[in-house]
Amino acid sequence: MYVKTDVLIIGSGIAALQAANILGQHFHVQLVTKSSIETSSSYRAQGGIAAVTTRTDHIKYHIHDTLRAGEYHHTLSNVETLIKDGAKLIDELLQHGLPVDRHSNGEPILGLEGAHSFNRILHAGGDQTGKYFIHHLLKKLPSTVTINDYEAATELLLNTNGECIGAFTLGNQGQKCYLAHHIIIASGGAGALYNCTSNFPTNTGDGIALAYLAGAAISDMEFMQFHPTLLCCNGEAKGLVSEAVRGAGAIFVDAKRQPIMKGHDLAPRHITAYTLFMKRLAGEETFLDISMIEKFEEKFPTITKLCVENGISLQDGLIPVAPGSHFLMGGIIADSLGQTSIPSLYAVGEVACTGVHGANRLASNSLLEAITFGHRMAQSIVHKGLPQQNFIIKQNKCEGAMPSLFTKAQLQQKMMETLGIVRDPLTIHSFLQQMPSLQALLSTKRENFNHQQMELYMMHIVAILMAEAALTRTETRGAHIRIDYPSMDEIWANRWIIFSQGHMEVRNFLYEHHQIRGNAEAIFQ
Repeated sequence: MYVKTDVLIIGSGIAALQAANILGQHFHVQLVTKSSIETSSSYRAQGGIAAVTTRTDHIKYHIHDTLRAGEYHHTLSNVETLIKDGAKLIDELLQHGLPVDRHSNGEPILGLEGAHSFNRILHAGGDQTGKYFIHHLLKKLPSTVTINDYEAATELLLNTNGECIGAFTLGNQGQKCYLAHHIIIASGGAGALYNCTSNFPTNTGDGIALAYLAGAAISDMEFMQFHPTLLCCNGEAKGLVSEAVRGAGAIFVDAKRQPIMKGHDLAPRHITAYTLFMKRLAGEETFLDISMIEKFEEKFPTITKLCVENGISLQDGLIPVAPGSHFLMGGIIADSLGQTSIPSLYAVGEVACTGVHGANRLASNSLLEAITFGHRMAQSIVHKGLPQQNFIIKQNKCEGAMPSLFTKAQLQQKMMETLGIVRDPLTIHSFLQQMPSLQALLSTKRENFNHQQMELYMMHIVAILMAEAALTRTETRGAHIRIDYPSMDEIWANRWIIFSQGHMEVRNFLYEHHQIRGNAEAIFQ
């Protein structure tokens, strides 16, 4: 089944819908999403959007907080674009009815979260920010946008000029072939590669694997952020407890209600997550003490519901928490207009790597990124128009047999053990030896894969990229913690590990046109 359209969007979170709203005013847009429209990380976002909206706050403070949280592993120009353009855009959206919680005088309620120097977090429905914003964007969606849910992209299509012109998908109607002038990947992150995560089970990094298979450049795959507060019951993660709870006054305590962070409960996530991880490694339970928060149930209805469903009594004032995978700072290298290293292929949101999050994302900058860069990308595409004239698909013949793979549960367990909060190079090396080579995966014949086989295949590709990057970066920086290199190393400052066309190289700049090419090193033989 062939579908010809102007723009194809893969994904359904806030970045995808923000772009679709703008592009739909000019073009016909097909949006495909792996599951339902309500299973994106955006929809689950509790905390809110970080943006400068008051005179007491300032752009320079937000930039400083972003750089400090991410250990200065950033593309500074993109950080400045995010914070400056984001503040202007949020102001415009607020004037046009963006749903946020407000005081009785109409002023937005601003929350505080970890590593922020000011109250600047806009939220909606208490702790239902993502849900409110998704529905806000859906209501505005032009009729020229068609949503195709329960349909997974399985391959990006290039023309004979090397430009992206479409994608194969697999869904309830079988396989489809979409052809379009512009292809946007907005498929989210890869938290579900781990068995303890805040993400939906469908967040397995498909978009990154699709882009890598097509030849796009990928970076920062070693930087997986672990959120310190996942509700933990009987050793299992049951859902996210927003950082806004600590912003409202909650603190980390042990089973005897003794403070764990010594007054630094709003430290950056890699610090709090690591501290809790070490406590739990020593056999101690960890909790959030919420006893000081008045009207908790009213302020945090989603978290209250989550606790009640899992038998946690809020009357005790303690919520059992543990760290889990949350947000991938790396992904498909894209500029601030979403352009990747492949012409006509764009990436936006968590799936993209623009250098704005550094080695550890500042809380609530993710939705700001989705809104801001989704808007910038869409405006750029509108300006470009519909230029593609070559829709001849370049044929790729892969005839290799599928190598032996872990089951999904086995891989998720291995990832937590190997590429969790603290990494041991010996364990990573052993893990890579048990995995198939990237060469074998790249040459695998996959035309007849079903949905489960394709997802598992892509999960293995993303896992290998993460492991190779983690083994290569011989330092501790932000969310990347090496047991044998416990400190940052200036040698690694402003150095990016890039994967493309089956090779890995370390570069001094994120973008190809800014750097002096280093020595490329094959990561498979």
